Amino acid sequence: MFSRRIQQRARHFVTLLIRPLAQLGVTPNTLTVIGLLLSILTAVVIAQGYLVAGGLLVLFAGIFDMFDGAMARVCNSATTFGAFYDSTLDRYSESIILFGLLFYALLRPGLHDNFWPFAYEQLWMIALIYIAVVGSLMVSYTKARAEGLGLECKTGLLARPERVVLLAIGLISGTSIWALILLAIFSQVTAIERVVHVWRITNRTVQLSKAANISVDMLAQTNDTSTDNRHVPTTTVGTNDGG
Repeated sequence: MFSRRIQQRARHFVTLLIRPLAQLGVTPNTLTVIGLLLSILTAVVIAQGYLVAGGLLVLFAGIFDMFDGAMARVCNSATTFGAFYDSTLDRYSESIILFGLLFYALLRPGLHDNFWPFAYEQLWMIALIYIAVVGSLMVSYTKARAEGLGLECKTGLLARPERVVLLAIGLISGTSIWALILLAIFSQVTAIERVVHVWRITNRTVQLSKAANISVDMLAQTNDTSTDNRHVPTTTVGTNDGG
């Protein structure tokens, strides 16, 4: 959902921050692990009820998540395993932060939000967290599976940067349950969008393949017809000997 220009500017800013660390010999995988530890700290802070501080940490962790990729580009040390490792720990990081919010809800049976008009807010929050976790994992899985099939799949409303910002805003503003509603709904919508996107690409490929096969068959038939037309049958003419 964020424009490419915003993403490029963010990457440029992160690259400037990364250069001193690169000169110190810090590796991308080290930053990936630090990012995971930062997510664990964020989850603990949220579970203790410090939602504003947790929201700020969510934003910081989201920015820090860009460091390992930027480090790999700056040091020209990008590897296939590094990309796989980063993607895997990202899924853990996002789930851990949401589990921190889950523990926050579980530890507070009388949870009440002034912006929430319905009863059983604790149960609502627990259910929404579960749906949001499943949705975020499915968004990532659909992209990874498509790329595993050789297809690009970056479409969708709620990629990871958007999810991070949305959750952080909800925590800081005291409207975390509404942020969870948006996460739960639009993460599923994004996953479905990506399924439809891949279906369209593969369906278009099938149609083009069928059209190509039809063209080849028609060309072959045309060549066969031309060959038949060039073949002139020989006629034997008899002579009358008068006998």
